[in-house]
Amino acid sequence: MDKKLKQFFVKSFGVLLVIHLAYFTYGYFKFEGIGNINIYFEFYRFKFYDDVSISHFFVSGLFLLFFLIFLIKNQSRQGYPFSKLFQIGFLLLLISLLSFSFFVSYSFGLNAKLKTELSETSFNKDKNLLNVLNPFLYNYTSYSSEKLFNPVNILYPKPYPVIEVVDSTLISDQNYITESTYYSIDTLKVLTADFDKVSAATNTIFDKIGFDKNEISKRIIAKKIIKDSTEIIFKGVEVNPKYDQDICIFLENKSLYKPVTGIPIEKQQFQAAVTRYKLIYKYKQDSLQLNFQKLDTLFKKYKIESQLVPKNLVKDVEYYKNHNDEPLNAIRNNFDRKALAEKFSTLERLYYEPKYLHPSIIAIFFGVIVTVWVILFLIYILFNSKKKISEPQS
Repeated sequence: MDKKLKQFFVKSFGVLLVIHLAYFTYGYFKFEGIGNINIYFEFYRFKFYDDVSISHFFVSGLFLLFFLIFLIKNQSRQGYPFSKLFQIGFLLLLISLLSFSFFVSYSFGLNAKLKTELSETSFNKDKNLLNVLNPFLYNYTSYSSEKLFNPVNILYPKPYPVIEVVDSTLISDQNYITESTYYSIDTLKVLTADFDKVSAATNTIFDKIGFDKNEISKRIIAKKIIKDSTEIIFKGVEVNPKYDQDICIFLENKSLYKPVTGIPIEKQQFQAAVTRYKLIYKYKQDSLQLNFQKLDTLFKKYKIESQLVPKNLVKDVEYYKNHNDEPLNAIRNNFDRKALAEKFSTLERLYYEPKYLHPSIIAIFFGVIVTVWVILFLIYILFNSKKKISEPQS
């Protein structure tokens, strides 16, 4: 490949990069803000009828037309061996790819503006707030769900979490009465070598636990080998959540609204439970109200319709905290739950599973690129063959 041809390719790539930068900039400033994102939002997929697609069609066509004219007219003056043709073919493939991917740069511009408006740190901070306050955000009918709200979901304070043991008693034909008993879940680690020597180590282990041998054998839940140690998980002391003054229904849910990416779920659940407990039982009501004010600000930030009044919601929480034996029939936490869920699911997808090339157009996109590349390459080869044939014999 001669110097002149190399310079032509360099200039061509330079023009393409300028056009890509222009589309990136256009996408950056075209982004309408995180408040307008909904579940149907996606990065651009070439829709054939708007300004990006129409301009893309003309810009790509004009560029390739002038590229081909100047390539043939001014640059190709000699035949090349196969190795050189392979290099030129590869460069032509890159030209084809870059010529039809301006809309991808447009999508990168959208994504860049998205992350400028909402950094990952800010996004995670919002998720942490929702995770802490999640038990206060359910529709009031959900509070009667034993699957969502039950003592087994309590993670804090000690001696929680607990395990439920259900005893069924037959009172008549096919009729049972069930009674639940809750035990704390305790853990003991001992060296596996000691554990294997049960006869020698039994007394030492059980002395540490504080139970007799028969009681312990009944209470062991699981055993797990971790490197050179054995972890024994067993039922500890009996716990009565229903009569615990430091337990209310808002602690009986460990679900995360939207987990933070990259942090173990269990760790997030426990940390949220600790913070939630302190807000309800340890800190002044002002702290809980401040968090509800932050929640109200979050709703406005994401344009979620809400009738949330932090002061009133604190009063409701306080009431049901002190009347744990009453069913939760009303709580003033009205907001558009569906819109919030869709908003965060969409943002999660845009952040961690971005599709700059929509699956619906992948086949068409690469089909067009390969077709144009083949046409360009064949024209170039034919031109060079004619040039070589037309050259005078020495």
